[in-house]
Amino acid sequence: MINKKIAIITARGGSKRIPNKNIRNFNGKPIIAYSIETAINSNIFDEVMVSTDSKEIAEVAKKFGAKVPFFRSKENSDDFSSTADVIYEVLNDYKKVNQFFDIACCIYPTAIFINEKKLKIGLEKIENSDFDSLIPVVKFSYPIQRALKIKDDNLHFFLPENINKRSQDLESAYHDCGQFYFLKVDKFLENKKIFGDKSTFIELAESEVQDIDNEEDWKIAEIKYQILNKNG
Repeated sequence: MINKKIAIITARGGSKRIPNKNIRNFNGKPIIAYSIETAINSNIFDEVMVSTDSKEIAEVAKKFGAKVPFFRSKENSDDFSSTADVIYEVLNDYKKVNQFFDIACCIYPTAIFINEKKLKIGLEKIENSDFDSLIPVVKFSYPIQRALKIKDDNLHFFLPENINKRSQDLESAYHDCGQFYFLKVDKFLENKKIFGDKSTFIELAESEVQDIDNEEDWKIAEIKYQILNKNG
């Protein structure tokens, strides 16, 4: 059976901490262009679309080859809307026009470190498995079991029993990279969960991961991108 696959790039307008973040110039082109072009160039998707509430973002998205068949609802365009809410809405909007997909890949518009190889590896791993979703993860650089908290101006360990344990004896911990997710559509529509009951992963290097939530993050992302692509 041939699976139909869709890439959903989620790009809400109205970013407060970084104005026009999703279409701001990054190394010569709007940052969303990296996600769009990578999805298209991977040649693994039947549809590459952008979910947005912004006409300006929509125009940029279409310029770089993505489709914008409908605009995001006001309900799913505020600060409290989850990624799962947006994906669910998109898939249901397609169902209304009799378009159905077996696998969805949600890609964030600032995922500048994704590439065709990662997408192909992710698709192959979930497509040939019984997992509900695939999440790229990165290892925490320091053991979270020795995390500190501040209370009444004093430092306290979250887990005091780990004070004298060696770092190498503590179990490794990972976090979501915030770049893309592969989802089995039928399972997702049932439970509306990105982290499903059975989620697999691919592990990325710390140098390939960067949240972009403020101006300092943006500068760090530019430096990482230049280092990783200096020979490209």
